[in-house]
Amino acid sequence: MNPVLEIRGLAKSFTMHLQGGVRIPVVAGVSFSVAPGECVVLGGPSGAGKSSILKMIFGNYRCDAGEIRVRNGDETVDVARAAPRRVLALRQETIGYVSQFLRAVPRVSARDVVAAPLADSGTPLDAARAEAERMMARLNLPERLWKLPPATFSGGEQQRVNLARGFLPDLPLLLLDEPTASLDAANREVVVELVKEKKARGVAVVAIAHDEDVRDAIADRIVDVSRFAAAAA
Repeated sequence: MNPVLEIRGLAKSFTMHLQGGVRIPVVAGVSFSVAPGECVVLGGPSGAGKSSILKMIFGNYRCDAGEIRVRNGDETVDVARAAPRRVLALRQETIGYVSQFLRAVPRVSARDVVAAPLADSGTPLDAARAEAERMMARLNLPERLWKLPPATFSGGEQQRVNLARGFLPDLPLLLLDEPTASLDAANREVVVELVKEKKARGVAVVAIAHDEDVRDAIADRIVDVSRFAAAAA
């Protein structure tokens, strides 16, 4: 079965321009693939580069070397070399991403924040809002909050908005950066169920999960990122 995601020889470092151009290496030689219906969890200690790998896959970070090959229909796109416009199209067509933090949009309701990915891809607004409400209800977000902007929500409430927005589209590749952070036990279990449902539909998942119970419940394979530690130049 052809992988949805294939990473070959990926490397990343940061240059601190305000500190005399000091170069901080992050990872080097990162190589793994993810098949349809598989969840690969990135393991390793804090600071090992797990979130940086997710951000490179999503195109938020450019990499120094290597390939990030994402299957997009009948073609394969190398995110590492794709033009910004092509990366934006991939995010709409192929790659979903749940970060650790919600970017709260002023004056936009939680319902419309969650519905936006569906509406932007052509789903009629009423239908997108109905699906958004269904997902927010499943994540136990109180109905009284649906029409309010999430900027003033608690951390756990904002994370549930974030999760609802990320899980709602049915995209072939889903990236999850600590999806159960700030959640109670009941909502952690909901997230585990949502991941399992995505896998059953053939979605490839790459996740970071420090919660051992969550990791054990969703992971088909764990890739230890610490073995890709980059040496200082």
